[in-house]
Amino acid sequence: MAAEPGQQQLRNLRDFLLVYNKMTECCFNKCVTNLNYRGLTEIEESCINGCAGKLIRTNHRLMAAYVQLMPAIVQKRLAEYERRAAEVAPAAPVTEVAPAAPVTEVAPVTETAPAAPASSQEVASGAE
Repeated sequence: MAAEPGQQQLRNLRDFLLVYNKMTECCFNKCVTNLNYRGLTEIEESCINGCAGKLIRTNHRLMAAYVQLMPAIVQKRLAEYERRAAEVAPAAPVTEVAPAAPVTEVAPVTETAPAAPASSQEVASGAE
């Protein structure tokens, strides 16, 4: 479930751009009232600075709360997942498998003398 570092950075950038675009749109709609001029008036500029500053401070406070609460949320979800897994799993007893006894000594291999070759007559008579 762990994301690659490149994908995590891409996701962080996407989230940042989403927040930035929403902030820009919100402050523009609230503060810019006159589109007859190429630049912003002093009143519009002051309004946008205050609006953006407020949204940035709010975002920082929300992120700090999220970082603080996230471990508890993850722990709760993990406990819930384990509880559900325990309910689904059959209540069969777990049997332990005894470990194999260690081999302490190996019997030496003895060489036997090769069997004497059979004579051609014995081979022929055994075939009949």
